[in-house]
Amino acid sequence: MLDTLDVNFHGKRHTDFDLIRIIKAEAQGFHLPVTAYLCGVSIRSRAGIGVVFGHKRKDQYGRFGDGHLIRTSDVLKVEREGRFWVMTTVNSRYVLATFQRDSGRASLRDFLRLSRGQQHLSPGVLQ
Repeated sequence: MLDTLDVNFHGKRHTDFDLIRIIKAEAQGFHLPVTAYLCGVSIRSRAGIGVVFGHKRKDQYGRFGDGHLIRTSDVLKVEREGRFWVMTTVNSRYVLATFQRDSGRASLRDFLRLSRGQQHLSPGVLQ
């Protein structure tokens, strides 16, 4: 007898506020293609952390599925486009729909201040 257990430890439901912000971002449009929309975002150790919505590389195994918590590749730049911040990473472009409560916007300010003109990416291989 085969028992199946489906467990999702890294998921979160989007709030109504998150969904409204995503709808507004989709309606705005952006200069370059967007990979996904992130909610509850903070930037830690050059990586964006947030809950994903509408990821272009979502697959049948659930990777990058809506509501999943993701950690992005190294953030290269974050810039304002219209009413939203757009985060460009090594591999993708994300629209930041909402920030993590209390520390999300502060992490953005810290990243902008510390990364001004500097590109110190994470090494490809750690010792």
